[in-house]
Amino acid sequence: MKVYTKTGDKGSTGLIGGTRVPKTDARIEAYGTVDELNAFVGLLITHLPEGNANVAFLRKIQHSLFVLGAYLATDWKKARRVKTVTLEKSEIAQIEQEIDRLDASLPPLKYFVLPGGSADGAFAHVCRTVARRAERRMYELHEQLPLDENTLVFINRLSDYFFVLSRVLTKESGQEDFFWKT
Repeated sequence: MKVYTKTGDKGSTGLIGGTRVPKTDARIEAYGTVDELNAFVGLLITHLPEGNANVAFLRKIQHSLFVLGAYLATDWKKARRVKTVTLEKSEIAQIEQEIDRLDASLPPLKYFVLPGGSADGAFAHVCRTVARRAERRMYELHEQLPLDENTLVFINRLSDYFFVLSRVLTKESGQEDFFWKT
């Protein structure tokens, strides 16, 4: 199988199920942003110190993001025979549990946190902001094509997770959060 197919040379791409849509379609924008987030999560992982306890959970998130991307890339009207791939409520609960576990080790917030307390924390902030953009793109798609509620909740929780993770990584690096104070 060749990496290039030449089928997208005129500005369209294929969904799972065979439907062709413009590369500017809301669905492509949504799963493309989820893919971008997955790449940034991979980048974050490569910058964490060897043996960092957060890597296993981040790898799990990468798998879930791939599931989410596949879900968004599927034309369910034409791909009925494709096994339904979506996110479960248990995956949302796992993110919430991880947020609570990480947050328990942090001092309460009195100010808004600005990205940049540490390099690892800043990478987690990039993941947070890309997750927020993915969420916006998914809601744009949701206005045209109702999405599974778990997918929308999942991406929302994920940005919360990356915020808390950024604070933990900054603390683990021996540095402090950078606050916005007026």
